[in-house]
Amino acid sequence: MSNPFQLDDRERISWLQLSLSENVGPVTFRELIQRYGTASSALEALPSLAARGGRKNPIRSYARSKAEEHIAVGAARAASLVVAGEAGYPPYLRHIHGAPPVLWVQGRKELATLDAVAIVGARNSSALGLKFTRMIATKLSDHGLVVVSGLARGIDTAAHQASIDHGTLAVVAGGIDYFYPPENEKLQRDIAERGLLISEMVPGMAPKAEHFPRRNRIISGISRAIIVVEAAMRSGSLITARFAAEQGRDVFAVPGSPLDPRSEGTNRLIKDGAEILTSAEDVIDALQHVGQPRNQIFLEPTGTVAIQEPEPSRSDRDSILSLLSPTDTNIDDLIRESGLAAEIVLVVLLELELAGRVQRQAGGTVAMIS
Repeated sequence: MSNPFQLDDRERISWLQLSLSENVGPVTFRELIQRYGTASSALEALPSLAARGGRKNPIRSYARSKAEEHIAVGAARAASLVVAGEAGYPPYLRHIHGAPPVLWVQGRKELATLDAVAIVGARNSSALGLKFTRMIATKLSDHGLVVVSGLARGIDTAAHQASIDHGTLAVVAGGIDYFYPPENEKLQRDIAERGLLISEMVPGMAPKAEHFPRRNRIISGISRAIIVVEAAMRSGSLITARFAAEQGRDVFAVPGSPLDPRSEGTNRLIKDGAEILTSAEDVIDALQHVGQPRNQIFLEPTGTVAIQEPEPSRSDRDSILSLLSPTDTNIDDLIRESGLAAEIVLVVLLELELAGRVQRQAGGTVAMIS
């Protein structure tokens, strides 16, 4: 892993401002930093990029005063903003597709740098599921691993409670100071003092339905492996397991009775290739053979323009637009079929995304927004 860098206060505000600007998702953010070197330079370029992509009305850059206000509120809550690549940012998370450019952290920041294992499962968990969760969370914690979960009811809560003495890490879907679910307010406060809280959302934000999958990809991205204890066939835990598999993490599932709906999801994971977990040693042994992640890593800001691409022509843009459709299209296919240089295609896609005309998907695909 590369050495961490440190942003000055002005550029840190710009990172937050850019990350909250209209049509700037994590992948777009990464490409803007790669192209312009700093978030402040990228912010200046947003209007012209969006206009070249066909946007009629001006793109909405997030107000700097609002970004400053979020940082002040976070500081008042003993929470701080860390950006991808800084010392307080989880190193494994930097390697996932769509790594969050910024994170809010509260508590023992050193826990973000330690090896971690996620434990997730059903909210309406069984007594046996809760007992088993506490048992494996305690053993993993005793072994020096940070136990990660999402602070939900049931399995998540049991995992945090069993590992808090050694340090547990909770990823929340809303703002770092928003207590959800309400009955876990005390646990969330305890983790903020004795463990570590992490959120992608600004302080004070209530969690929305679309925030939970985003939280789940962070849970798996932070961790070297993920354990699913109980999960119905349509549950957030299976979404987390899918993210983990896409991110190259080991997925473990606890087998259960075919008669219990809460075991349908875990039994399906095992059928689909997940490792069977019957004890904490199953994970501990497996981690001894897992190397460092080899997929993409979030670019660090250079302070200068990192890439000098040729400017796309009108015919270049028309050619790429003609190849796009509402169906997901692989970017490599666009490059091949257009006959254009990869740098040209990527710039045009960046312009179109900022204009709100295309949407990137996981797996290197893009689709027109109808």
